[in-house]
Order: sequence, then C-alpha cells, then structure tokens
Amino acid sequence: MTNSNKRVLIYDTTLRDGAQAEGISFTLPGKIALAQRLDEFGIDYIEGGFPGSNPKDIAFFDAFKSGAHKLKRSRLVAFGSTRRAATSPADDAALLKLLDAGTPTVAVFGKTWPLHVRDILNVAPDENLAMIADTIRFCKENGRETFFDAEHFFDGYKADTDYAMTCLSVAIEAGADAVVLCDTNGGSLPHEIHDITRHVCKTFTIPVGVHAHNDAGLAAANSIEAVRAGACQVQGTINGYGERSGNANLCTILPSLMLKMGCRCLHDPKALRTLRAMSLFVDELVDCRHDTKAPYIGESTFAHKGGMHVNAVKKNPLSFEHIDPAQVGNRRRILVSEGSGVSSVLLKAAELGVDLSAAAKESKHVLEAVKQMENKGYAFEAAEASFKILIQKELKQHKPFFELEGFRVIIEKRGKNEPCISEASIKVRVGSEFEHTVADGDGPVNALDGALRKALTRFYPLIKNVTLSDFHVRILDPEEATAATTRVLIESTDGHESWRTVGVSPNIIEASWEALADSVQYKLFREEEKNGINEKL
Repeated sequence: MTNSNKRVLIYDTTLRDGAQAEGISFTLPGKIALAQRLDEFGIDYIEGGFPGSNPKDIAFFDAFKSGAHKLKRSRLVAFGSTRRAATSPADDAALLKLLDAGTPTVAVFGKTWPLHVRDILNVAPDENLAMIADTIRFCKENGRETFFDAEHFFDGYKADTDYAMTCLSVAIEAGADAVVLCDTNGGSLPHEIHDITRHVCKTFTIPVGVHAHNDAGLAAANSIEAVRAGACQVQGTINGYGERSGNANLCTILPSLMLKMGCRCLHDPKALRTLRAMSLFVDELVDCRHDTKAPYIGESTFAHKGGMHVNAVKKNPLSFEHIDPAQVGNRRRILVSEGSGVSSVLLKAAELGVDLSAAAKESKHVLEAVKQMENKGYAFEAAEASFKILIQKELKQHKPFFELEGFRVIIEKRGKNEPCISEASIKVRVGSEFEHTVADGDGPVNALDGALRKALTRFYPLIKNVTLSDFHVRILDPEEATAATTRVLIESTDGHESWRTVGVSPNIIEASWEALADSVQYKLFREEEKNGINEKL
C-alpha cells in the first residue's frame, strides 16, 4: 500500500518506558518540562507514566489535572494494566488510580501470549480475555479514549495466532479506540512485523499501532515496516531510551517516515528541523552523553573526513548525504586529519569563517602542518578550535593574547589517610605586564586551570564565564608504559558556545596546558571577532 501523505500518529513514551532504561531518571520538574517540550514539538500523544506504580507519576498527573500546567496540542496519556484476576474493575486500586490521573486518554496493556497468561499471570485463557474486555469497557464507560496495548503480541501471534487475534477481538468489542501491537521482547524481524501487522489491519477496521523494542537492533525498521503494512500509530521514545536495549527511536523513525515516505506525523512539519535540539534537550535532562553517531541527529552523522569524499560533497552534497542535514536541525562538518586533502582544509576553514579559496599556497601549508602534527599524536577532527588557531598561525595572523613565562604544579599527600592536595603557580605576560598567581584544585589540571584564570581575569574579565565541560585523556603509545605520549582533549563552554582544543606531550600536565591555553586563546579570539576585545576590558 502507498504511504505518501498518510497520517501517522506519534505516541511518545519517553517519560514512562524511556525512564525504565538503566541510568535514566526524571525529576518531577524534568518530567513536566519534557512533556511541555514534546507538546511544543508537535507529538500527538505523550504517555506521562504509570500512576499506579509510584508517587512521582501521580504528582506529575496531578500537576496537569489541577491546571498548574497545560498542553496546547498533545493529548496526555496515563498507562496501566488490565484488572487483576478475580477482581472487578471498580474494585481494582490500580485501575482507579489510572482513571484518577484525569487524562483524556489511557493506554491499557494486557497479555496476548499464552506463555505469559499461563506462567506469569497464572490464569486460564478465558479469564485473561475477560480481564481485557472488562478493563477496556470500564475505561470507556468512564469517558476515556482507550488504547489496548497488546503486550508480547508478535510472540503470541507466532505461538498461537487464534488466541492472540481473539485478545484483540475482545478489546475491540469492548470499545477500544485502537489496538497497539507490541514487540515487547524486541526479537521479531521486519518481515514478520510486516506480515503480521498486515493481517491485523486486514482483519479489523480499527486503527492499529506498533510498539517495538530494540533488542535485535531492529525497532526503528520494525516500526517502519508496521506503517508500510497499515499501522497508523507509532510508539517510541526520544533517543531510543528504554529498558534493556531500548525502545524504537523516534529520532530515527520520524525523519524516515516524513522525509523518506512522505507521511504526515507532526502538527507542523517544520518542527522536524528542531529534531536534533529535541534530542539534545532530553540527553541534557537525564545527564546522558549524546550519541555522536546517532542516525540523522548525531554530531558525526554528516561529518566527512576522506579527501575524495569531501571533494565530492563540495561539488554536490547528495553524493554522500542522503538528506539535507538542516532538515533535522543538524549540520555538515568537515573533518581534517592526516588523510585529508586540500579540499578538506578549504571547506573546514570556510566552516570556521576563514576564506582560503584565494590562498592555495597557504592551504597547502596548513595541510602539511596538520599532517606533521597528527603524526605526533594531535587529532584536529575533534578539536576544531585548535585547528582554527593552527590556520591563523600558518597565515601569520595569530595574535597571542598572553604568553606563558612558566608554571609549576605541586601534588602533596601529607598522610596515608589524607587527601592529595594540588597547587599550581603560573606566570604569564600580557603585553608588557606580568602576572604571577597561585591556585589550589581538586587535581593538578584543575589547579592549573584555576591559576591561569586568576592570572588573566584582570586583563580579560570575560573568561570568568568559561568553564570546562569535558576532559579526555588518551594514551597514544601504551607500550611505552609510564613514558607514553598523552593526548588531552578539552571541551569548554561559555554557556552559549562550546569548543574543543587538544594538547599532546609525554607529560600529561604539559598536554593539558596546551589544550587549556588554546581554549582561552580561542575564546578571546572569538570575542575579538564578534565585539572587539577592548569592549571586555
């Protein structure tokens, strides 16, 4: 069937299923902030949690029920299970909490796999069917849009097709507004998802959704196959967060449906251009490092390093990019390394705001310098700020804002059970003036960083706003043991912009100093470019 212009409803379960991932935890304000961000993004359904499971989810729903917070376009969903065995819905505490959440929509999961009915619920197959029907009917009688999440449906279908389909039938007869086919164990293959979903869609006229897990690495592909087979609702999470290997990643599925298949998914299609920002927002919210190689929205996804590839992209981006990066809020990045050609240097320089198109000789000098320095262990593909400083030096345009006269770092341990004390002293020259300062730190690099800031703040107050956001150390020749060369990569930020610098030395403190010095030099240079450094003095 054709999917062009097909309306596919997007159901986000980051706040519930995503929170089940190892290491992921939302605060109550964080849950509210994400729900509002998803609403702004244009998601159709936002599953807020399981009100029968914990006080935080109850407090989340209360915040919206009371009117303290509101959603403009999205429908908030409370998640729950079918009634307990041998219990009427009206007497089931969890079901009452589900309805008390006050959401316009509820999602109810029930068993569809005989293995679970027999071994997990320990009830007769007919009792399970009654539990599904009674629960759906109860929710509908209480005025809720009700989705039946057919848990383990694909495994159940493969084990006992008639019983799995009967579970859907009783839910539909009880008034379910949609049935959602769940690949709960995440082990189904795309062709299985397609064939089974197509059978369900041909059998019933009710809307069909898909909820896939990523245990076989196929959750996104399985979700897309379900849509091809007739599903019109896709459930997933931002960045694919979820239990075990995660859930279907909406950051992969959304652009695939919208840009590749022509489906209508978000309230405003232009919102897709904020997809990367949405992904980063969630990473920041749960304090997780962003996946730089994530499809569509990763930092490295449109990064080009090979000389021939860079040259081809310069001529026609379609040669090595399957979409325009801007369509998902991403950007093209040119990486420079010892394997690069002049085209890489030209494009990378232009990306950093330096036009080398009329400086062929200088471009070759820059390329040669990159190759020589990378041979020593430097890595400029991950340190764009250091690369820009290198270009300035090769163009004889680099104006150092300060010069190092010397530094000393002391590490002292005054007793077996006493903590290590780190102290750094540094002497720098700014113009004709000298500054000599001392600072303590949690470690030698922290102390050195503090001493440098102390020395320069009198001349450049703006560096007080710069902080180190990441610090990486790599041993380049481990066979040399403690005499090995070390590469230090530092990421810095001023709260608005982030940049990375690199240093290399057999001495880890000297390598750190190189990266620290480049970081401050780059910040001052950027400020001079934008405003003129004197305005900050």
